[in-house]
Amino acid sequence: MNKDAIGAVYASFPDLLTYPTSSIHQQAENCLVRLQGIHPEAAVAMENFLHGLKQCTLERLKELYTTTFDMQPVCYPYIGYQLFGESYKRGALMAQLNEAYRAFGYSAGQELPDHLSVILRFLGLDTANREGEFCQALLNSGLIPALEKMLQPFGAQSENPYYWLLYALQRFLVKTPEKEFDHA
Repeated sequence: MNKDAIGAVYASFPDLLTYPTSSIHQQAENCLVRLQGIHPEAAVAMENFLHGLKQCTLERLKELYTTTFDMQPVCYPYIGYQLFGESYKRGALMAQLNEAYRAFGYSAGQELPDHLSVILRFLGLDTANREGEFCQALLNSGLIPALEKMLQPFGAQSENPYYWLLYALQRFLVKTPEKEFDHA
């Protein structure tokens, strides 16, 4: 597998999108360092996320995570749900994702295949895979529009640090450096 700097960024976001632990500050700092080298605009948003983390205790951050992504959430972290709601189209998307994951020897594990973290880990596996037709369609017609919907409930003045995490991810995905697509 050909893992590159951009793949490492893809792989660093899922850890930040899981239930927070005491290592979240270090994980955010690692992601920030990776972003600074390849995407300054996303790095600024990640700095805002890190600043928000520092304003919260771990217990408060766990509460924010739960209200943001889990229990009657501000935004569901499932791209199929964001795009299609609970319809047969979401089921079709999940079937396509499972098929693509199997072909690559990847597993969603205990999570649904359309979970944001699962998809980001998949996209971070290999440059050639990420540049392929399926992953480009997943990115441009799935992940980016879903993130736009996920950001809507927050508003730009949100004090929820997860707004900045999602915004950093969106900026990174929307404007990935041109060198990423040299081989497309």
